[in-house]
Amino acid sequence: MSDIDDLKAEIKKLSAKAMQAKMDLHDLSEELPINWNSIMGVAQKAHDAFAELEQKRARLKALETV
Repeated sequence: MSDIDDLKAEIKKLSAKAMQAKMDLHDLSEELPINWNSIMGVAQKAHDAFAELEQKRARLKALETV
């Protein structure tokens, strides 16, 4: 497999992870005020997942334009 193919596979996994984090945040918001004290942890997890996904997508774009 090439670096690009490996990166695409990693992006696919990260995308699923980010979507799950998004749903966890959404579910938490619907349950408020129950578990309000977990907002920061759930939000940080979603933020980190999307930040990593964005970074990998930018890397893929850079590899594809070379």
